[in-house]
Amino acid sequence: MSGADATPPDRDPGLQPERTRLAWRRTTLSATVVAVLAARTALHGGATAVPVLAAALCCVLWLAFLRIAHGRIGTLAAAHRPRALTPAHAAAAALCTLALAVCGAFLVF
Repeated sequence: MSGADATPPDRDPGLQPERTRLAWRRTTLSATVVAVLAARTALHGGATAVPVLAAALCCVLWLAFLRIAHGRIGTLAAAHRPRALTPAHAAAAALCTLALAVCGAFLVF
């Protein structure tokens, strides 16, 4: 049998998809904590327009990240060989995370 005719063996993913799923869940939990603390900070001591808008933006970013993460968690759980995360989804998740951190920092300072 030649090298061109041989098919590669199936990849054994082991626990890697489960670890990745758990990492998405931890990141979602962290984003949830940031959004809740942002809302608490904005409403603590009298609500003015700018902090309330920043907290609302945090909540919108949290919902966007939650949607991306939930989709990825479902993909990882459903398939033995899950498809790769698309660059657009990866960029959107990274941007949501970064923007959430910036909004949270704005509220603290």
